[in-house]
Amino acid sequence: MNSNPNAGSMLRRKNRITAIVLALLESSLTGLSFVVAYVVRRALPFSKEIYPFSEYRELLVTILILWVIVAILLDAYRIVERQENIVSVRNTAEQVAIAGALVLVFIAVFKLDVSRSLIAIFLTVNFLGLSIFRISSKRLRRAVRQRFGGYQFFLVVGTSDEALSIARTIQDHEVLGAKLFAIVRLGNEQENTERARQICPNLKTIEELPDLVHRHVIDEIIFAVPKEELAGLEEIFLLCEEEGVKTRILLNLFPHVISRMQLDWLEATPLLTFSTTPDNEYLLFLKRTVDFLGALILLVLVSPLMFLVALLVKATSRGPMIFRQTRCGLGGRYFTLYKFRSMVEGAESKRSELEGLNELDGPVFKVSNDPRCTPLGRALRKLSIDELPQLVNILKGDMSFVGPRPPLPEEVAKYQRWQRRRLRMRPGLTCLWILEGRSNLNFERWMQLDLEYIDNWSVFLDLKILLKTIPIVLSTRGAH
Repeated sequence: MNSNPNAGSMLRRKNRITAIVLALLESSLTGLSFVVAYVVRRALPFSKEIYPFSEYRELLVTILILWVIVAILLDAYRIVERQENIVSVRNTAEQVAIAGALVLVFIAVFKLDVSRSLIAIFLTVNFLGLSIFRISSKRLRRAVRQRFGGYQFFLVVGTSDEALSIARTIQDHEVLGAKLFAIVRLGNEQENTERARQICPNLKTIEELPDLVHRHVIDEIIFAVPKEELAGLEEIFLLCEEEGVKTRILLNLFPHVISRMQLDWLEATPLLTFSTTPDNEYLLFLKRTVDFLGALILLVLVSPLMFLVALLVKATSRGPMIFRQTRCGLGGRYFTLYKFRSMVEGAESKRSELEGLNELDGPVFKVSNDPRCTPLGRALRKLSIDELPQLVNILKGDMSFVGPRPPLPEEVAKYQRWQRRRLRMRPGLTCLWILEGRSNLNFERWMQLDLEYIDNWSVFLDLKILLKTIPIVLSTRGAH
């Protein structure tokens, strides 16, 4: 636990991933500036010839290191969405000037024979490039955050001065990806009602909270209520735990300990956090990055196969090549899942006729020898080739390579409360259930394995599942 509120806040920590991505982009831009400066200097009619570019590699590495160090010391990677353009330009000029001076000192100390005109051109190009990038990067920051994290939806429970201060802080940090969905007041809580409505018109009562969590995408709930009220909210906390919703309380003491607990800070306000799902933003960012790069590479490698399969699907039966279906993703967010069509056209409308053949318990539907499947579709399903278009879902951020399978909205509507926590991990192509027989599990065991995956998630567990999935898929064991 970190007891120093200045060491970092709950919301600003969510922005570090975006800052890391943009820092890498700025470093690339700085390297490109040096290359441009070299090309320009070589083309200009100076009397002294410039050395080959290979002679400047060590200098370029030094420049990149110094630029990052100075940027960190000057806090240049902080939030700039609300910063005036002139401030961004001034801060960039300060960074380039200080780092440029350090480069000149480095050159002088080690007595390097470096063209001063090259350095001057580089500093000019770099200042212009970084200034333009930082002014125009506000949209890019939002795009990076949306691709690798998305918005987090908050509920604030309470209408005290402290609660409303928290609600306003969340609203002020929308640029960090935080959105205040609603303020929830206790039944006997009348103070500050009008102020609460001014901050957030969506004012609800505590009795409506279970329905809000069930019907809407709510990622985190902050309880800022009097201590004596907490005991009466135990059922609400149990609901949040079973749903997988992260909860935070204003007090740093709570008698009913559940989930993993840690102390976080919202600016200077301490919050005790309970979470039953992975919340290491750096490891989750690594998982998302691997998904993105892996999907991109695989799409390039298998694109000839996908093109051939698409033609075969179109040539062998009527209907579209790609089957689209609405599924529930992270936190219950709806997305469109893509698969190669393996059934006859209009198969969804014929499902009711096959309900008696359903081989799975619970709200899911599965028939081994589904009569709606085309001959080609059966082969595609057997080899899992029909799922190749889901690489696009992974690329878009809807899915991951490893995670609980994305359910249909009508299936989620029939979930028991404890089963809904599986929605708190980005859905995937494979998970622990594939190691126990894919389609041969009953529904409850399937749900238990998904929750076991969430409770024990690590990067190495993902790698282990992927390595074990490959031979299972190739052997077609358990596939229907």
